[in-house]
Amino acid sequence: MPATTPSVVLHDVTFTWPDGSVALDHLTTAFGRGRTGLVGRNGAGKSTLVRLVTGQLHPTSGSIRTTGPVDLLPQRLAARPGDTVADLLGIRPTLTALRAVLAGTASAEEFEVVGDDWDLEERAAAALAGAGTGLDGDDLDRPATTLSGGQAVLAAVAGIRLRGRPIAFLDEPTNNLDRRARAALLDLVDNWDGTLVLVSHDRELLEHVDETVELRGGTATVFGGTFSAFEEHLAVQQAAVEREVRVAEQRHRAEQRQRIEAETTIARRARAGARAGRSMPKILANELRKQAEQTAGRLRVAHASAESGALASVREAELRLRDDEAIHVALPDPDVPAARRIAALTVHGRETVVQGPERIAVVGDNGVGKSTLLEQLVGVPGAREHPLPGTAAVSFVDRVAYLPQRKDTLDDGATVLDNVRRAAPHVPDAEVRNRLARFLVRGDTVDRVAGALSGGERFRVALATLVLADPPPQLLVLDEPTNDLDLTSVDQLVAALRAYRGALVVVSHDEAFLDRLDLTGRVALS
Repeated sequence: MPATTPSVVLHDVTFTWPDGSVALDHLTTAFGRGRTGLVGRNGAGKSTLVRLVTGQLHPTSGSIRTTGPVDLLPQRLAARPGDTVADLLGIRPTLTALRAVLAGTASAEEFEVVGDDWDLEERAAAALAGAGTGLDGDDLDRPATTLSGGQAVLAAVAGIRLRGRPIAFLDEPTNNLDRRARAALLDLVDNWDGTLVLVSHDRELLEHVDETVELRGGTATVFGGTFSAFEEHLAVQQAAVEREVRVAEQRHRAEQRQRIEAETTIARRARAGARAGRSMPKILANELRKQAEQTAGRLRVAHASAESGALASVREAELRLRDDEAIHVALPDPDVPAARRIAALTVHGRETVVQGPERIAVVGDNGVGKSTLLEQLVGVPGAREHPLPGTAAVSFVDRVAYLPQRKDTLDDGATVLDNVRRAAPHVPDAEVRNRLARFLVRGDTVDRVAGALSGGERFRVALATLVLADPPPQLLVLDEPTNDLDLTSVDQLVAALRAYRGALVVVSHDEAFLDRLDLTGRVALS
């Protein structure tokens, strides 16, 4: 279990984006030694919190304290041209200096860089093997672009283990991992030394934590247990709150009835008093009317106060109820006839034809070439020849929409609105904003640059570019679409894809997701 002395402390931290939107508001929380799951809805500020702790961002106010250096596996691994496996491990400068020393060409500065790391290559090879990457010491100079998404993630995690910093944050580490790689990562997590914070929506991974921290509405809730235990606790809590709301609503209705009945009684007495006043001296009638008005006033104030208090109790209880929004996606009808040949996927010479609105999953281990096959299918410029003999893909339609694994179709320097309008240049801005609202992209977020979006926000914007395309795509190609999505948004995505009337080709390691898509077939790469 986490130690009582926290390794990371955030005190009264507020972070505001340059456009004025508040990502974190007076947040106070801590992460202790051991394994902590950091959870929350997309856009709750999880990735922002990570970037603050790792020094990529600085708080607008408040303070952040750590007991040692912090390492990070980012949500999106950005491989630069020329990067190698050694870069993913974070050892390339030291490795280059070490090789210069061994070749007898090293400068004094390179000797300083090497320090005590004379066995660096051996330790790097062991780290790669221990992380289940399928790589070894001979792959240190291999271009990072030749790795699958899962291999790249595991290599980066191996680098974190190799560097050995006391605090590490892994942001959505199971994205792109097949079952074998996932098992290797879970083993690493179970045997992790120091402070490990896992930012994730992956239920399986979150069963391997000692503590769960939920970020919601600018505040953090700490629970000493796994995510499933936290959900059970939350369900009991919410059931109690729902009962409070019902009781408060009943009391409010009762107070409303009593107020209405009191008003009726006051009006009846006033009419009776007016009739009686006509038969008595004027001075006495005025005195009785004055007393009646004072009594009526006190009754009105008392009943209004009771009704107002009951309504306040309803509002207070409702604030503790969770009313989570989810994306609402309505994919257009692409008019795909059942007999229309849409695409062909060939593996080891065996052809699978996608015909009409069929749904095909492409499955296989990391590194086998699933993403390469999709790139061939959609005609990505410069798509590589598939590494498996007799394996290729071709589309027979022009209207193809593609959401790649890393979702790099967005221009980070352009606003959300400009990114989406590229797919629908003739749609008025107001209509684009209305449609983006279905994806929970509203207000100032529409005018924010894509590079400032969280992973979940980035997915929703990338998906919106497909939904708003005109004319709509006849073939939808998705590469690991559930990466970065919270559980509710996955449910909404499944509902949208099940209603989609075009052809679908999808790559995913999320078997629960695939099982819900009513697939018509699978293409296995091996």
